[in-house]
Amino acid sequence: MSTALLTDHYELTMLQSALKSGTADRRSVFELFPRRLPEGRRYGVVAGVGRALDAVERFRFDDESLAVLREHAVVDDATLDWLASYRFSGDITGYAEGEAYFPYSPLLMVESSFAEAVLLETLLLSIYNHDSAIASAASRMTLAAGDRPCIEMGSRRTHEEAAVACARAAYVAGFVSSSNLAARQRYGVPTTGTSAHSFTLLHDTEADAFRAQIASLGEGTTLLVDTYDVTDAVRLGVELAGPSLGAVRLDSGDLGVMARRVRRQLDSLGATGTKIVVTSDLDEYSIAALAAAPVDGYGVGTQLVTGSGHPTCGFVYKLVLREGDDGEMVPVAKKSKDKISIGGRKWALRRRDAAGVAEAEVIGIGEPPVDDGDDRALLVPLVRGGEIVGREPLDAARDRHAASRAELPLAAQQMSRGEPVLDTLHI
Repeated sequence: MSTALLTDHYELTMLQSALKSGTADRRSVFELFPRRLPEGRRYGVVAGVGRALDAVERFRFDDESLAVLREHAVVDDATLDWLASYRFSGDITGYAEGEAYFPYSPLLMVESSFAEAVLLETLLLSIYNHDSAIASAASRMTLAAGDRPCIEMGSRRTHEEAAVACARAAYVAGFVSSSNLAARQRYGVPTTGTSAHSFTLLHDTEADAFRAQIASLGEGTTLLVDTYDVTDAVRLGVELAGPSLGAVRLDSGDLGVMARRVRRQLDSLGATGTKIVVTSDLDEYSIAALAAAPVDGYGVGTQLVTGSGHPTCGFVYKLVLREGDDGEMVPVAKKSKDKISIGGRKWALRRRDAAGVAEAEVIGIGEPPVDDGDDRALLVPLVRGGEIVGREPLDAARDRHAASRAELPLAAQQMSRGEPVLDTLHI
């Protein structure tokens, strides 16, 4: 399906004006970057790269798209003719998916003609702003959870298509599975799920509900035990499934207190291997608060799919280099108050000490910064000559995130509000 109309009207009117002025073919470099992190955050996480590459590949003005533009006179006939043969033929370089980022990190460098590059602005920003916000929140949640698994359960709290992207981004940032089956179909994200309160209420008794679930899904299933009385439900679950009952789920009340009570009860019943999973509007702070509780896993929904208070990253897409009348490339930059951009083509590396701990985000302007021997280059080729070259398995992004987060200073692990753990240096 074409992604060409997932864009703003003014991208096409700029194109029309540039075609008329003869500047549409000027060589240009656009940069996608954040001016700041969401308030109080210490690092961000790049996500959506794979989805963006798929979207760029499908960015074609097919007959249906052109008919809409023609019918509503969005652009003139000459522009429609140009759009009919549009194919991005330039280069895109950027941070790999799962990488940590900081203020002014050059997450994408898009190099082509002005006409080709400007049309991608809205689409790229839409994907990167959304997915990176989710991954950034998810990373804090998995950091707070430590070795305990987190399950993404937010599909019913957001747009149906956003839910799929959320599940993907959460998996990149360390969630072990999702409830969303479309995420499994499209991206291979592992899925899991058992039952809701409605299943228990469907049956005449809680025992009937548990008996039906165990018969269908086996003794290793997870029983939801807070529809009625938790203590009675836990006793009943172990009685029906035996001590090999897989897990119980708590979805209400004081989760820390309830988990301790349930753990004692399970142990007294001989179900020492039965796990306790908690849900109910969890975020990174409530997960951290449960660190000392006997909890074995977390199901996270609303707070994850809304970015835990920061549903967008504030990324922008700015022209930073363009061809002049003499054919030379000229750095350009926006200088308006509070919305400054820095002109010139960028390169980036993560400066690290001899022990491999990150010390700074170093951005070279016009040429790559010099690696002192312990540093790590951050920009990788994603598109070359219009051909996608940066696709990779989702697990590669997941592994990269774990490694990138592990090399950050210890302050990155703090849940309290603070400044970015790395300074960004332009050289």
